[in-house]
Amino acid sequence: MISLQVLTSWFSPSYPVGAYSYSHGLEWAIEDNTVRNGEDLQGWISDLLAFGAGRSDAILVAEAYRSSDPHDLMELADALTPCSERHLETMAQGTAFARTTAAVWNIPLEPMPYPVAVGTAARALALPLQPLLMLFVQAFAANIVSAGVRLIPLGQTEGQKTTARLMPLIERVAREAEESTVATLGSMSTGADLASMLHETQYTRLYRS
Repeated sequence: MISLQVLTSWFSPSYPVGAYSYSHGLEWAIEDNTVRNGEDLQGWISDLLAFGAGRSDAILVAEAYRSSDPHDLMELADALTPCSERHLETMAQGTAFARTTAAVWNIPLEPMPYPVAVGTAARALALPLQPLLMLFVQAFAANIVSAGVRLIPLGQTEGQKTTARLMPLIERVAREAEESTVATLGSMSTGADLASMLHETQYTRLYRS
């Protein structure tokens, strides 16, 4: 059970990766009235999980877990970021995760994109892959729900309902990622990518992406 404790600590809001600073383009989508309520938020996150960074990042976690050398994956993860803010998001979180995890668990871990850092660290500690992927994907979704609760705004209960409704999809994405490879990597979340790019020009911003 120690392994589960480690994983839940990694994806706890208290783990110092700064995930709360990023909305993954949602802040622009809300200002643009693309996302206006809980139903819209669920649809937005569902697309990210099924077709966007939720899926591709989960595959990168799994591939990093299986790889003895993450450097090629680092370049691939870098190439998958569509704009400077999304690049900042994955690199800043990955660097913070690597720094903290290396210090706490005494493992060599250099700064790298967040999903690659997570998979590499889990491999070093021989943590189980399926719970790792499930908790990683759920944390990805929950962070965007949290941003929506603040920005739309939604009540905390509605935010938790949104997370609960996403759980079957979270499980599916995690299970598919476990059996996927870099050959299946790809993203088709154009609206979210454009929102991330347009967020760079947004006059008033609470989030870094």
